[in-house]
Amino acid sequence: MTVADVAVIGGTGFYAFLDEYEEHTVETPYGAPSAPIAVGTVAGRSVAFLPRHGLHHDFPPHAIPYRANLWALRSLGVRQVLAPCAVGGLRPEVAPGDIVVPDQLVDRTYRRIPSYVETGAVHLPFGDPYCDRLSAAVTAADPVITSGGAMVVIEGPRFSTRAESRSYAESGWSLINMTGHPEAALAREMRQCYAAIALVTDMDAGAESGEGVGQEEVFALFKANLERLTGILTRTIETLPDPDGCSCSTWADGIDLTYDVPS
Repeated sequence: MTVADVAVIGGTGFYAFLDEYEEHTVETPYGAPSAPIAVGTVAGRSVAFLPRHGLHHDFPPHAIPYRANLWALRSLGVRQVLAPCAVGGLRPEVAPGDIVVPDQLVDRTYRRIPSYVETGAVHLPFGDPYCDRLSAAVTAADPVITSGGAMVVIEGPRFSTRAESRSYAESGWSLINMTGHPEAALAREMRQCYAAIALVTDMDAGAESGEGVGQEEVFALFKANLERLTGILTRTIETLPDPDGCSCSTWADGIDLTYDVPS
């Protein structure tokens, strides 16, 4: 039975979303998720909320239980995932305070388990890592949202050196983040639609206008934009497309998956 069909995974500084909710403690084959999952109603829809880093920012980016999180949400029936996150800007077309819905992802992580696949031949198609239909719904929720751009995901928890940041910018990537992978790929393996909602909190260390980045400024800017993000999420949930038939799910039709997708 579906408990929720939509989920919001809250990023840095985003630890609550629902005013009234029931808490669900979910056991998974991959351990416990970041926190108990809150389920409530938004815009007439049943919505699950999970703080990515835990209720008190317990998990640094490289230690988040990503596999447990996505499996737990799917076990509650979630088929669409909205994923707000804090990002740094790399190129002059973005600036602190901008909200961007990226369309590409570059993985530069190295200590994380990036897949549910542990045996057999199951190869995820991931040329377009985000759901086009879900991303379009987010973009339509606010006229000043920027659509498109590549987000490079680094291992963390440290910020980039100037040389690293400049290298990423020269590659044409506009955003930098520490949590976008493997979350997006795991959602696809769970046959879920997934869209990132990236709030630019700073310009990264090597960006021309930047002077380095620190934790305090990231947290402060994210906190200042929480009400705005909440409004975007609410308006998006009101107009979400039907996930039936989306390639985010149908990619696995006819494939013998070697891992469990709860139904």
